[in-house]
Amino acid sequence: MTSGEPRRSIFITGAASGMGKETARLFARHGWFVGAYDVQSKLLDALKEELGAEKGLFQVLDVTDRTAYRASIAEFGAAAGGRMDVLFNNAGIGRGGPYEDMAWEEVMAVVNVNLVAVLSGVHLALPLLKATPNSLCFSTSSSSATFGMAGIAVYSATKHAVKGFTEALSVEMKAHGVRVADTLPGLIDTPILPDEAKMRAPKEGMWRLMPAAAVAEAVWAAYHTDKIHWYVPPELHEFDTQATAAPEAIRDAMAAGELLNFND
Repeated sequence: MTSGEPRRSIFITGAASGMGKETARLFARHGWFVGAYDVQSKLLDALKEELGAEKGLFQVLDVTDRTAYRASIAEFGAAAGGRMDVLFNNAGIGRGGPYEDMAWEEVMAVVNVNLVAVLSGVHLALPLLKATPNSLCFSTSSSSATFGMAGIAVYSATKHAVKGFTEALSVEMKAHGVRVADTLPGLIDTPILPDEAKMRAPKEGMWRLMPAAAVAEAVWAAYHTDKIHWYVPPELHEFDTQATAAPEAIRDAMAAGELLNFND
């Protein structure tokens, strides 16, 4: 960023740990104004101390609370000079196990955080995004949006929805100069991934365990490149293509335990 250019800004949900935290770190290093939002206050305080209070806003936000979300976006817009160069819808939760065993409250918790809050956040942020040249609306989908993963069926459903929402908005928002993209991470070393999944992850290939920083780098690349889907690692694009072309083969391979299966 050269002198005279406006300071770019990024609004990150789920910013206190994992992929959100690494994204906040990366963009702060590049001189961006960072809005870091999460429900984990102690981790937010630690991030604020690490990056420096002058680097942005570090605030507790429950993304399912639309009133609080609206207030956070308004405060961010005022602090960032009326800009939002990137909205990173990253907050998410996971609940595992067979669908038939899930309590309805757990089902709706996943839907409300992983999908409804994304719809809400984008809806609230659009005025700022539309007012910012070359802005990007970016969301965390998942490799489970390539083919639904047994054992995390509801999570998979929400991530399929985020992927579809991203594609639809990428067309709608083009007229306003707002770019829309997502990331489809595979196995990422974050607190949301069960320890057993980390232990079972192969050392190489598309299902290898990736660092959270790899997703942050995808967010950075997405701002500078006009591409919709960002697979982490990139080889997951091949799996997405295979799943679309031959879903029955993928189903049977998963049922036989030949592919990743969170029901194992």
